[in-house]
Amino acid sequence: MLDDFLTRAALAGIGTGLAAAPLGCFVVWRRMAYFGDATAHAAILGVALSLAASLPVFVGTLFIALFMAMVVSVISGRGYAMDTLLGVMAHSALAFGLVGVTFIQGVRIDLMAYLFGDILAVSRSDLAVIWGGAALVLALIGWRWNALLTATLDDGLALAAGIDPKREQLVLTLALAVVVAVAIKVVGVLLITALLIIPAATVRPFAVTPERMGIMAALVGMTSAWIGLRASYEFDTPTGPTIVCVTALLFILSNIASRIRQPG
Repeated sequence: MLDDFLTRAALAGIGTGLAAAPLGCFVVWRRMAYFGDATAHAAILGVALSLAASLPVFVGTLFIALFMAMVVSVISGRGYAMDTLLGVMAHSALAFGLVGVTFIQGVRIDLMAYLFGDILAVSRSDLAVIWGGAALVLALIGWRWNALLTATLDDGLALAAGIDPKREQLVLTLALAVVVAVAIKVVGVLLITALLIIPAATVRPFAVTPERMGIMAALVGMTSAWIGLRASYEFDTPTGPTIVCVTALLFILSNIASRIRQPG
């Protein structure tokens, strides 16, 4: 069954949506959208490093994502606003990555596949990395769920409960780095943030508890991946962008439905 490229693509999209959407809830709650976007943009430098060192792309992108998070946490609050630091580092890393890949000899590089994804070229090993990463992210979120929620509500409340907010921020950063690393093959570095944010934003008007929002976001993420893949196959459109388009349409429909539900 896994010899069928469409089956592998579907499993890759579902696995990525399953991991990205629940994590996206915390990104939305904590207003970390720009941080997610910056991490995704910087991942292209990780791609360049992986290719230069003959390492799996997952290793390089994960390293760069974690390195960027550490640097931001160290230099934040030293005269620059957080969005300024993220903007400088993200676009600098993206530029250095794009330039760096041109110096790699003997390797055929399809930049479009890294920028916008190439889900139809997912291999068995890629599938193992994607689902392994998804399992790790879900395990991290499930393990630290209550602590993450408390730290998201208020740092002071977290400290009073014996929870270190910086540690929970590190857990989120690690999970975000893993999602970025596994999602490159599916939607590319330029569209990863959409897969994080839009499913969570789509279900927010209908979720009465954080747990329900996480589950509903995962369902929207997986459904978008499946419908986007089918639509891409039927209309011969780029698969990664098509998945994001489906997610965006679901967000629009969700907002229309929530307005209709409102009294008056």
